[in-house]
Amino acid sequence: MDALFLPYKDVLRKIRHVVMDMDGTIYHGNQLFPTTIPFLDRLKNLGIGFTFLTNNSSRSTDVYLQHLLDFGISVPREAMLSSTGNTVDYLKRFLPNAKRLFMLGTDSFRAEMQSFGFIDTPIDEEPDAVVTAFDTALLYERLCKAAWWIKHDKPWIATHCDLECPTQLETTLVDCGSITACLTAVSGRKPIVLGKPNAAMMETILCAHHLQPEEVVMCGDRAYTDIQLAVNSGTYSAMIAPAVPDPLPVPCATWIIPHLEKLGEALSEARQ
Repeated sequence: MDALFLPYKDVLRKIRHVVMDMDGTIYHGNQLFPTTIPFLDRLKNLGIGFTFLTNNSSRSTDVYLQHLLDFGISVPREAMLSSTGNTVDYLKRFLPNAKRLFMLGTDSFRAEMQSFGFIDTPIDEEPDAVVTAFDTALLYERLCKAAWWIKHDKPWIATHCDLECPTQLETTLVDCGSITACLTAVSGRKPIVLGKPNAAMMETILCAHHLQPEEVVMCGDRAYTDIQLAVNSGTYSAMIAPAVPDPLPVPCATWIIPHLEKLGEALSEARQ
């Protein structure tokens, strides 16, 4: 066993579920990492469950499932959780009367929210709450109107905190966290921020699979979302990085590994 994992052999033997970030962890854009499918096959052979977890609210769950299928990865709907699902759950539990939403988000995001019974409020009508997501076609007029309603004390939720989205394009994809920062600057208010690293996302998985935190490993490439989620939830964590960062990121993962198969090998060897 790799020296990195050797002190954790007993821990690894008890792992029953692996939670994986998507872009940056199992693929990058439209390129699947070569270790992903062997790692998933290894988990299945070991009887270890897994869930894909993403903060990216610009795509619906169906789109994500198709994206995985295009890579040759077929999983049931319950194996996919996004910050959109976290937002739906929060609204239903804590703001049950908020049905009319002014949303900054893609058509796909707004359609998925509508599929759960929420109303996509037109720009000239008063909403019950404002929801900001990753909006890849952000309109200045809608940004201004969102700021208006936020300044007028409407409940405000952000689907996640990511400042930018990973991309293979020669540009920077401004994500929900940056849109949120703009609205915070103009309104003086901060939203309720869901998605990773909010422990509620992991709690959904723990409850669904009857797991204890110490039976789970969270895998991801970002310290402030993926690894912080593990810290907030009490699970173990594996940061995917081609080389060990210098200085080490804060929070620091349980293990820093170049690819998922390193974890897969350790899980196998711990069970021998």
